[in-house]
Amino acid sequence: MLKVVFMGTPEFSVPALSEILGAGHDVVAVYTQPPRPAGRGVAVKPSPVHAFAEAAGLEVRHPTSLRDEDAARSFEALDADVAVVIAYGLILPQRILDAPRHGCLNMHASKLPRWRGAAPIQRAIMAGDGETAAMVMRMEAGLDTGPICLGERVAIGPDMTAGELHDKLSHVGADLMVRVLAALERGSLEEAPQPDEGVTYARKIEKAESAIDFTKPSPEVHNHLRGLSPFPGAWFEIANEGKTERIKVLRSEMIAAEGDFGPAGTVIDERMGIACGSGAIRCVELQRAGRKPMRLEDFIRGMEIGKGSRAVVQQPS
Repeated sequence: MLKVVFMGTPEFSVPALSEILGAGHDVVAVYTQPPRPAGRGVAVKPSPVHAFAEAAGLEVRHPTSLRDEDAARSFEALDADVAVVIAYGLILPQRILDAPRHGCLNMHASKLPRWRGAAPIQRAIMAGDGETAAMVMRMEAGLDTGPICLGERVAIGPDMTAGELHDKLSHVGADLMVRVLAALERGSLEEAPQPDEGVTYARKIEKAESAIDFTKPSPEVHNHLRGLSPFPGAWFEIANEGKTERIKVLRSEMIAAEGDFGPAGTVIDERMGIACGSGAIRCVELQRAGRKPMRLEDFIRGMEIGKGSRAVVQQPS
């Protein structure tokens, strides 16, 4: 049994914490981001990791920084064997990285060294990658540069969304982390440095990227839409009953990868087929402002967008 400090915040991190507890390890403290305001109200809401840990009777800590002396001493006093870090949200100073006897382990959602950084799931899909991975690495000062302890490849289906891949990698990564901890406890954990070639960076998703650029080829548009689904959601604007309405597209399918279907952004049929720079896509799950997501059949019953209508085409910046 290892003394583990768990550090994570979103729902993505919860399966790993659950698996670590199930494996019998002693989770001496859980670090997570502080509660934040939720929805339109003023009430604050704990993170998913916070809520899970509290329900499990674990000590929860949510410092705003780990750089000050008190925070560092408090962490060191836990006398942990290892820290497990999954989507925590704070940078760990070297003093924190060095505090546990066996250092800090991180689960990263990409086939490192490809897609180091903040948004590896979204960037892999947006780039049209057919495969990614969950990988457990030993943390060091560089951004996702540490040696790899264990990894497992995961296929990215042609219509898979970021939300679906997120859930898959969360559970694959949880299993990997438990296997790594077991090897660490046995004294048989092996590590391999990351290759020097193939390094790419998954920069944070910017708000402006949510606007759909239909002038691009349809495969790129399709990948862009599914890479931003369900959050933040890619959108276009279209005229409806004398006003412009913004529509999010949460799921699409390819009509054709090539071919001229008319000007980019033109609705080409009565079932939300839209022409791209080349080829065309069909929007099959959509969301109007202030409404819940709808399948195509429900959407077209409530909003008539006729053939020949034009979505606003966002030009490349």
